[in-house]
Amino acid sequence: MTGSTNSALAVSLFAAIAWTLGLTDSVAAQQSAKVLHKTMKVGDLDIFYREAGPKDAPTVLLLHGFPTSSQMFRNLIPALADQYHLVSPDYPGYGHSSMPSRDQFSYTFDSLAKVIDEFTEKLGLTKYALYVQDYGAPVGYRLAVKHPERITAIVVQNGNAYEEGLDNDFWKPLKAYWKEPNSKEKRDALRGFLKYEATRWQYTHGVKDPELVSPDGAAHDQFLLDRKGNDEIRLGPVPGRGHRVDPWPDSLGRGSTIREGAPQDHEGRRPGHLLSRGRADGRPDGAPAPRLPDQFADVPQPDPRAG
Repeated sequence: MTGSTNSALAVSLFAAIAWTLGLTDSVAAQQSAKVLHKTMKVGDLDIFYREAGPKDAPTVLLLHGFPTSSQMFRNLIPALADQYHLVSPDYPGYGHSSMPSRDQFSYTFDSLAKVIDEFTEKLGLTKYALYVQDYGAPVGYRLAVKHPERITAIVVQNGNAYEEGLDNDFWKPLKAYWKEPNSKEKRDALRGFLKYEATRWQYTHGVKDPELVSPDGAAHDQFLLDRKGNDEIRLGPVPGRGHRVDPWPDSLGRGSTIREGAPQDHEGRRPGHLLSRGRADGRPDGAPAPRLPDQFADVPQPDPRAG
């Protein structure tokens, strides 16, 4: 695929997603689609995943964020299943996947990406678009850097690509913990993120009418968060690789990753990218969202006034 073809695929995929989320006509498609709920063995781990759509259709790998699991895509997957092959796994310690203790598994983005990489290979995914949200971004970006030839498009929903995205008060306790992951004081400072009020906030913050948001998603997430021992797993993960969230090789330098050609496949081709912003977007600390940095000057960006 050429760069323009990949960009068109990203825009097309995002348009389909926006359309299915915004129109009630998608209900019929959701009712007719069959979503399978499966478990695959990856090493010693049982990885739960949702799958729908024809396997000969373009594949989309949907990677969830915190504090949720693949259930965050429970409505999106059937809505897109008539056009795409959708796959969404739960990370170790999340959703219905295995939940090894911290002394049995290293909960870093590097480790989570390694498991998901092995998962995609066992499932036979050789070409796929990435839909990444929150924690899904550092996991998915690592896949893109390792296997750029497999990535057909990247759709980013609230996912940091650079450390600059973590430069506000919301992230200070998290970054302090990342530097000292064995500090009980630093870990305990994060426990408020695991309470139901914080989980519900993830669903309703910035929403004009919270009464339109069902409490079921947050209740589902909290049920899994409250499992014995899961709190110790969710207090993290630490980024790994020198406490960095982004996976870009140091040799590339800031700004070269998206605009100047990485990740690229072996023939120098890049996947299409789409970064979308809505007019109500803001930072977790309440400040307005900053403009997208120069790195994304040539990346398609829908008009936020339309959102």
